[in-house]
Amino acid sequence: MKRTKDRAAPNATGTHPTPQSPIPQQSTFLDTYPEYADTAILDHLRATEYRYLDAKNHLYLDYTGGGLPAETQIQAHADRVRANCFGNPHSANPTSAASTELVEQARDAVLRFFNASPDEYTAIFTPNATGACRLVGEAYPFQPGTRFVQLADNHNSVNGIREFARRRGAQIDTIDVTPPELRAEEHEIHTALDRPPPPPLRNREDNGGRAGLFAYPAQSNFSGVQHPLEWIDIAHRYGFDVLLDAAAYAPANRIDLAEIHPDFMPVSWYKLFGYPTGLGCLIARREALARLQRPWFSGGTIQAVSVQGDWFHPLDGAAAFEDGTVNYLSIPDVEVGLRWLSAIGIDTVHTRVQCLTGWLLDRIGRIPLMIAAAVTLPASGLIAAFAPTDSVAVIAFALGLLGVGWNLGLVSGTAMVTDATRLENRAATQGTVDVGVALSGAGGGIMSGVIVASTSYTLLALLGGALALALIPIIVLTHSAATRTATAS
Repeated sequence: MKRTKDRAAPNATGTHPTPQSPIPQQSTFLDTYPEYADTAILDHLRATEYRYLDAKNHLYLDYTGGGLPAETQIQAHADRVRANCFGNPHSANPTSAASTELVEQARDAVLRFFNASPDEYTAIFTPNATGACRLVGEAYPFQPGTRFVQLADNHNSVNGIREFARRRGAQIDTIDVTPPELRAEEHEIHTALDRPPPPPLRNREDNGGRAGLFAYPAQSNFSGVQHPLEWIDIAHRYGFDVLLDAAAYAPANRIDLAEIHPDFMPVSWYKLFGYPTGLGCLIARREALARLQRPWFSGGTIQAVSVQGDWFHPLDGAAAFEDGTVNYLSIPDVEVGLRWLSAIGIDTVHTRVQCLTGWLLDRIGRIPLMIAAAVTLPASGLIAAFAPTDSVAVIAFALGLLGVGWNLGLVSGTAMVTDATRLENRAATQGTVDVGVALSGAGGGIMSGVIVASTSYTLLALLGGALALALIPIIVLTHSAATRTATAS
């Protein structure tokens, strides 16, 4: 009997040969990242399941914006729809039962993929991750005395929750991220979560004693920084429910909900495996879900309703949050995608992303970043200096450019210091550099005030630009001398 291949499960042995065409500096790359060889299956799949990229001469890099579907996923959808008849799950007939069975299988597959116990968690299908965030925001029991604590680099769909909190009188606090790595320190998390609301607003009895909602991304959409998952447990100890935005993190990182226990976790399926689009999920702890108070009801979310009697009785669990008819022809494709990704291995994807990211940073190098900083800093000063005084947009752009230039210089400079310092002296040297940076910043601030007071802001910008540009030949000459020395030795 001929063995057939599961359409949703690629051969994940990792033994497929890499493409035969030579790759410049390939041996150097593999010496630096030997674990890349363990991801060879992705080269095979790139040539077979994603060959439409080559057919149309595409170079696709927008994986944060959206993943790409494999041909097998699309074929599985077409085969299923052609071979069966599916009806509205809210009806009562064989076609409805067929749809309901596949929807519930997909729901179970979601929990298995994230190792979430069905006794603790449920999966709610939504139009997208934004829809999942809105479900939480509109139904969370914000009130005077509770707080919404957010990280500064949340996705806008998470930032929007603050408007629900504000309208209900909750206190809103934002935890900043600091350069150069754009992270928040753990002590800042403790400080923010431990900050009590004003004395007149401290009665939280109507909220089940919860302090409020803490929302942050596992991985920032803005910077790519991965924030500690340990913050979930910290927030729980302070009495907060936690919304962990996993939309950017889940496509290349393993999430184990038996180890971490966020109360709400939005995900977006097309970011994990490209298809289906227009479908997300809110994975929620049943205990936390029971605290949500929906501001309305819709078809599909209630057991019974009386127009004249002005009452309704909601369904239990996930069904109470899935408004209208779910996307029953596409939800089964979530299970197909999860099988596909599981067969490849999320750790394989993670390793490939780590290797390519490291290679990219190595290729960019410290010197180009430093030169970019030396160009960006004077440009920001000149734009601000000659901007119309009433142009808030131009001045804001200049300040943003200033921040980019500062971070480029600080990151590349710190990396160069690290490269040039022995391991045993690195901590002391870095501390000395940090002190020097702080003192220089303070001195520059004082001198800036003197220059502006005695002359003009335009002159200050020109002086700062000249100083920044003067660094370029120094950097290049120093780097060239170091390179010649290393070559000679």
